[in-house]
Amino acid sequence: MTKDKTGFAELAKEGSLYPQEQLLKVKSGNKNLLISVPKEVSLQENRLSLTPAAVGILVANGHRVLVEEGAGDHAFFTDAEYSENGAEICYSKKEIFEVGLIVKVEPPTEEEIELMKPGSTVFSAIQLANTSDSYYEALNRKKISALGFEFLQDKAGGLPIVNAMSELAGSLVIPMAVEHMSSSNGGRGIILGGITGVPPTRVIILGAGTVAEYAARAALGLGAEVRIFDNEIYKLRRIKHKLSNQAFTAVIDSATLGQSLVSADVVIGALRAEKGRARCVVTEEMVSCMKPGSVIIDVSIDQGGCIETSRITTHDKPVFKKFDVIHYCVPNIASRAARTATTALSNILTPVLLKLGDIGGIDDMMYTYSWFCKGVYTYKGHTTNLEIAKRFNLPYKDLNLLMAARF
Repeated sequence: MTKDKTGFAELAKEGSLYPQEQLLKVKSGNKNLLISVPKEVSLQENRLSLTPAAVGILVANGHRVLVEEGAGDHAFFTDAEYSENGAEICYSKKEIFEVGLIVKVEPPTEEEIELMKPGSTVFSAIQLANTSDSYYEALNRKKISALGFEFLQDKAGGLPIVNAMSELAGSLVIPMAVEHMSSSNGGRGIILGGITGVPPTRVIILGAGTVAEYAARAALGLGAEVRIFDNEIYKLRRIKHKLSNQAFTAVIDSATLGQSLVSADVVIGALRAEKGRARCVVTEEMVSCMKPGSVIIDVSIDQGGCIETSRITTHDKPVFKKFDVIHYCVPNIASRAARTATTALSNILTPVLLKLGDIGGIDDMMYTYSWFCKGVYTYKGHTTNLEIAKRFNLPYKDLNLLMAARF
């Protein structure tokens, strides 16, 4: 006995209702990038530019990523993690720097520049205020295009990497101040804030940007008295609103600032210059009038510092004393939280690298989109800019120093 076939059975027999095999289209951009991630060697730098997860995303989009052996050790990312996500582990320092696009954190050293092939692009911090003429000459000889992290802009005109590292630095400076104010570290032997019957400590913050905001939040949370100085009224108004009017704000003038420094327990230098060197607002004489054992943390030291007595220190020897005042002047403070910093950097850089791959690379991006870069270039030893280069049809291969970019 057979059952009557229904219309549904006929459709099923034809296979139209059964799952069908289909090949998944693999996305491929206009240009597959070859990206290298070297191991950092400068100033005890512990951060890295890309996490293993970010490498996996880039590899899935058709790009190749070389990671130097042990590059992620200080951020607790292992070579095995990178390898599992598609990275090629490189055991040769020479090979890692011969790649056309090098993505690192600290500016390449002159020794690293010598290993690069002519016409390469390096994506890293630049730190103009701490760079010598010989450094630029080394870049020029190799016709290296250098994109500066601190100049990278988003479409809203913000500085995403600077802001991310500023948030991290602002969150770290207060715990560091607490550490160095303790008696065991040669400080004044006081806590940040206060207890019942003991007046709170006074924290002076120079600048009203992102570092200041996060540092002030941490200090206020511990009960400290916070005073913020800046010459931009709109910044002072913004930070006062964000802190719910809990902090004293003032413009920078010698008299008011000098009086506040005399009674300060902690001074945080967080003034950032839009270009060039940070403005020095605290003189040596002002520092000499501060309390013995008080603490200065100059976050703007990577731009030369905003305190006259500041000089660069390292994580190995982070502090020195001048007029019996403790100075902490490490330029890469965010490196103390290397894993968090690496994740933050990677979140910003991964979309940028994917976009570069879609467009066809740095060179094509420069000449296709006018909003991509604005900054300073050198052409055969002479300073120029992109508009002049276009006007005179200068070959972009000879524009060997790219200082700023916008995505």
